[in-house]
Amino acid sequence: MADALTTTPFDHEYRGCDVLYGRGRIGDLEAYLGEAGLERALVVCGSNVGANETLMGSVREGLGERFVGVFDGTTPDKLVDSVYDLLDAVAETDADVLVGVGGGSSLDIARQASVLAADGRSLSDLRATAAAEGRVEQPSGADPELPVVVVPTTFAGADLSDGGTLVVTPVEESPTDQPVLISGSAMPIADVVDPSLFETTPRGALAGSAMNGFNKGIETPYARDASAISDATAIHGLRYFGEALPRVAGDDDAVADADPAAMDRAALGALLVQVDRKVSVIHAFGHGFSRRYDVQQGDVHAVLAPPVLRYVFGSVDGNRRALAAGLGVDVEGHSDDEIADRVVDAVAAVRDGMNRPDRARDLPETSEEDVPEIAAFILDDPMMARAPSGLDPTVEEIESVLREAW
Repeated sequence: MADALTTTPFDHEYRGCDVLYGRGRIGDLEAYLGEAGLERALVVCGSNVGANETLMGSVREGLGERFVGVFDGTTPDKLVDSVYDLLDAVAETDADVLVGVGGGSSLDIARQASVLAADGRSLSDLRATAAAEGRVEQPSGADPELPVVVVPTTFAGADLSDGGTLVVTPVEESPTDQPVLISGSAMPIADVVDPSLFETTPRGALAGSAMNGFNKGIETPYARDASAISDATAIHGLRYFGEALPRVAGDDDAVADADPAAMDRAALGALLVQVDRKVSVIHAFGHGFSRRYDVQQGDVHAVLAPPVLRYVFGSVDGNRRALAAGLGVDVEGHSDDEIADRVVDAVAAVRDGMNRPDRARDLPETSEEDVPEIAAFILDDPMMARAPSGLDPTVEEIESVLREAW
């Protein structure tokens, strides 16, 4: 199957975002910004990415004379403080475009800086509102002041998006015993998906991000508002993604660039599963953990995907045949129940091929005593609104899935 999947470079526009896919496309960035009338590009990343000279050398070379500096202060915690530190760096460099490089945290912070710059509220304004009301409204909706280009280097699937949340008040300081968040960001003007840059990311980091992105393709076909178009991109993305991930993100001593054709497919799969994505039940379960623990979302998704899928298939069809097609599962001569089991097994095989955790008790900080509270978080998560028609979760059912995952 893999040999029939083309990874020919291409350009595409999606919701106002230009997608530049292909090996070496980072080299087109200076010309792209020139055509857009943008002159001064500030790179936004975390400290590890900023110290990765192989990656950053390619980014600087791709930006050419439009490169004005690096802000490497993003963190996985995604604190709103980072946005305001970034805006200070924008003022110092007089940047007119942000280039987010790396994983989901850096891309989110770059996009959210764009809308908060236009919003007008200060950091102290947000904190005062959080303390007084226990919540913070989204940015005002004013036109973003800073265009953003994103350059993903992990498989989290956070690039082709205007979503994401920042932490205004961490849980230990919150008046509600839950973190106070602010949501919403700007769609990037361009998404540069260059497989050669993914090869500069440590394999452990690729593996840690992979199940988060992979599950976007798993969830879309069974979401309440799925369509033929969202099915098409999700299923085709899974065809690329699933077979390639263990080859390029297995957490072992091999190097990620040992199989460039597989990396091309994995990077393209990560892109495709985001197009018209419909994240729902698995992501709601993942959020239940992230609101309680400091855990890597890809690893949470690795643990949860099989038991959550079994729960979904036990209640509704869940578009299991479409998922089987995307995962290369043979359905001929098999009953509905057998197809469901084979789909779950295929998802688990992708996870196991990357040596990701398969039990919740193996995640940092987790305690089975917290299951009732986590279940309550999950039931209230906004992603549950996309649960497939016919699935009406209860706290008791969610607790049962969590205990299976433990």
